Amino acid sequence: MLIIYQTIAILIGYIIDQIIGDPHGFPHIVIQFGKTISFFENHLYGMTNKRVAGLLLVIFTLVTCTGVPAVILAIAWHISPALYLIIESIICWQLLAVKSLRVESSKVYDELEHGTLESSRNAIHMIVGRDPDALDKTGIIKAAIETVAENTSDGVAAPLFYMAIGGALGGCFYKVVNTMDSMIGYKNDKYIDFGRAAAKLDDLLNYIPSRVCAIYMIVAAKINRLDASRAYNVWKRDRRKHASPNAGQTEAVMAGALGIQLAGDAKYFGKIIKKPCLGDDLRPVMSSDILSSHKILNTTALLIIITILILRILIIYL
Repeated sequence: MLIIYQTIAILIGYIIDQIIGDPHGFPHIVIQFGKTISFFENHLYGMTNKRVAGLLLVIFTLVTCTGVPAVILAIAWHISPALYLIIESIICWQLLAVKSLRVESSKVYDELEHGTLESSRNAIHMIVGRDPDALDKTGIIKAAIETVAENTSDGVAAPLFYMAIGGALGGCFYKVVNTMDSMIGYKNDKYIDFGRAAAKLDDLLNYIPSRVCAIYMIVAAKINRLDASRAYNVWKRDRRKHASPNAGQTEAVMAGALGIQLAGDAKYFGKIIKKPCLGDDLRPVMSSDILSSHKILNTTALLIIITILILRILIIYL
């Protein structure tokens, strides 16, 4: 019985995300994850052994951010399955980022088309960690496309993957780790040791979803009449060139599908980071490539949700 309600909740969450995304000012579970991470960071960073402190942060944060929703959902189920469905659906919705990823990257496209270079830099600064002042128009376009590509996995495929396994709580477990990585998983002087446990766990949790997502993205490229063959070939050739064991999977597919070159050197926190290029420099990137990346994002999300529904229905009836 529980698996039926979880399956319905995943579908409802996906539909709500597609319709309204992440409205500003609405209480959001991922924001609470971030506040919890900051709380434990403030209390643990002072420890002499930064690696142990970071490991403790991971443990305490996971226990808190999965334990509280687990208790709430258990109480809701005891009161009424309908109440459980409502809360489970809300959590599933807030763990997904299809529309918000599309909306935020569309703002970059709009500024590139109708604004100034400065306004375009301001828009890209909202969705990437690199120094926007170091980006020209080409760099801004590439940064937006790379963000869509990476977050097609991190913000869509991976949460859905873990929801498929464990419902909203499975999604929470993944999203907590992913949020920790985005906050403290940097290889700079402050977080190289403290954020190590979070970064390694994020790499582990994303290992399978990123590769599954890459395959779905190749199929999505074919459906949208993009270059699926090149997407596959570039994926095979360039997926291991990225510093991240996972981000290169989807970025390579996106570069191949669009027939452009992504990645390359980037500036973070005032420091130039050397990165190999992904894809082939067949033509200059265009702002419209951002919109093409949305086609792959949307289709990939739809294909994954259909797969999850089919698999869960088979489990229910077999």
